[in-house]
Parts: sequence; structure tokens; C-alpha cells
Amino acid sequence: MIPIDKVENIVSRFNELETILAKPDLKKDEFVSNSKEYSNLNEIITYAKDYLKVLEDLKSTKNILEDKSTDKEFYEMAEKELKDLKQREEECVKRLKVFLLPKDEADEKNAIIEIRAGTGGMEAALFAADLFNMYQKVAVLNGWKVEIINLSNSEGGGYKEIIASIVGRNVFSKLKFESGVHRVQRVPDTETQGRIHTSAATVAVLPEAEEVDIKINDADLRIDVFRSSGPGGQSVNTTDSAVRVTHIPSGIVVSQQDEKSQHKNKAKALKILRSKLYDLQRSQQESERAKARKSQIGTGDRSERIRTYNFPQGRVTDHRINMTLYKLTDFLAGDAFKELSDAIQIQFQEEQLENLKI
Repeated sequence: MIPIDKVENIVSRFNELETILAKPDLKKDEFVSNSKEYSNLNEIITYAKDYLKVLEDLKSTKNILEDKSTDKEFYEMAEKELKDLKQREEECVKRLKVFLLPKDEADEKNAIIEIRAGTGGMEAALFAADLFNMYQKVAVLNGWKVEIINLSNSEGGGYKEIIASIVGRNVFSKLKFESGVHRVQRVPDTETQGRIHTSAATVAVLPEAEEVDIKINDADLRIDVFRSSGPGGQSVNTTDSAVRVTHIPSGIVVSQQDEKSQHKNKAKALKILRSKLYDLQRSQQESERAKARKSQIGTGDRSERIRTYNFPQGRVTDHRINMTLYKLTDFLAGDAFKELSDAIQIQFQEEQLENLKI
């Protein structure tokens, strides 16, 4: 049961926003902020109105059933109506509870994704490249834009490390559960005995922080410049264009050398640093909240093995929700990614609902 006043407030606010947005002289910034709120409420307004209507109908139907003068045929119709109304009430309550869950302020943000090869040598680097290609395909399917910030190639066409910015609608909310250790089991091309090798790569998904989210004091930074180097250590630039930024209070270090311009490298490094500091701040806050509850999903622990990609069996298994899809090819192509991602989101919401106090 959800308090009626909470639902009435949703409907009242929705109607108020409709009136505000209809004003011809509305200022641009007011239009943007009100449109955003209206769009959020629009996702739940049908269930809010239906819930209020269902409560009214339940009351009148129960009165009919309690009335001893009600004839048999009408009584049976009311019994069926009561059953249908209770099902509608249950669906509305479920939807409204999800809507009333505490919002993650970072969900609407863009994301910075970092993929690093782990154990497994060249095979791990190839797997890191496979993961990045998968996220690129997911981005295309969602209409997101991907920009590589930093890339360290390895032998054989893989990546030792790749950092990229992904820009689009609700990117972080869709990718935040990808953080963790991803494990692959397959027979490498160089394996002559047909033995299955196990390798791993780590994925970190950070909400892209803006200056308003994190203020960085220049006095807290140490900035070093050095000459860019390529594979094998050879110089790729004749000027000191590479930048290393150290945030002294946290000890976080970010290096950037992809651009020929020192200024551009510094800007990219600060962008990554800001997101890392924002993520650190969120992790500390989440740690405090987690003391009161235990969650299997969304812990943010990047040492946690979250998923296994088994090529011989053609399966992908998410260990947090014990779900296996025998659609590995489709998953790596981005086509089956949503199926697993949605299942993780639902499980996370169910865990939150258990702790929700309305």
C-alpha cells in the first residue's frame, strides 16, 4: 500500500507542470528544468492516475459485496471485478514503488569507461579489445557517441588499456553495473593442443563529472610534463606534450599523451581526474549507506568477478544474478546485451524495494 497523498502529489505536480509549460513567456532555463521534471513524471503518471481510480473502484466494489441485498448474479460480477482490481492495484503499486526509489544523481550522466587487460598476457589484451568493441556496438544501438581518450596497444591487436568517454542519454545508468572483473574462457589461436585458457580484464565505469560536481583546487595538483613515447619506448613527439597530473590529497595519478598538444592532454587528464574524484566521493557515501544493508549488485567492487564469457559453450554468465545466456556471439555484438542488463537492473531494484520505507 502506498499513501494516497504521495500519489495525489504526483498527479497534482504533473498537472501543474502542464500549465507552466503551456505559458508562452516561459524563460528558457525554466522551460528546460520543468520539461525534465515533466518527462520524468510522464513515465509514471498513467499508473498514478490508475492507482487512484482503482482505490475508488475497490471501495465501491467491496460495498457491493458487503450489501446483503445484492442479487447473486451481480454479486458474482463484483467478485470477478474485485479480483481484476486487486491485480491492477498490485501492478500500479509495483510501478510506483520503483518510481519512488531514491534516485542516483549520476544516472543521467555520461560515462568514462576504463578497460584494462588482467591475467592472461596477450589473450587478456585481446579480450580487453573484445569488451571495448562490445561497448562500442552497444553505444551505436543506443545512439551514444564514443570518444577514445587514451589507448595503449599490445602485440596481436589487443589493448593493454583503453579509456573512453561515452556520451548520450542515461549512459551511466545503463553501464554502471559493468564495473568489475570480466573473465574469458576460450582456445587461443596460438594454442596447438586445443586447451582452453582463462584470462581476465577489469572494467571500471565512472560517471563523467562536471566542474559543478567536483571542485579541484589548483594547489592540490602537481603537473609534470614529459615527452610522449610509443610502443617499445621510442619517442613519438619531439616536444614535452605528455602530461601527468597528480592529485596530492588522494594520491590519484592520471597520465595523458594521446594528443600532440600539451594543453589538450592536460584537459583530458583533468577530465578523467575529476571523474575519478567524483567516483571516490560516491564510493565513500555508498560505503556509509551499505553498512545498513547488504547488496549483491552495485557494490562497485572492481575486484569482484562479475561475468564469465565461455566461448566453447557459447555462453555468458553473470555471477551476481546467476543468469546464463547461450547467446555469446549476439551478446558481444551488443544485440543480447540489453537482455542481461535489464535483468541486473530489475534485481537491483528488487533489492532496493526491500529496503524502501514509504
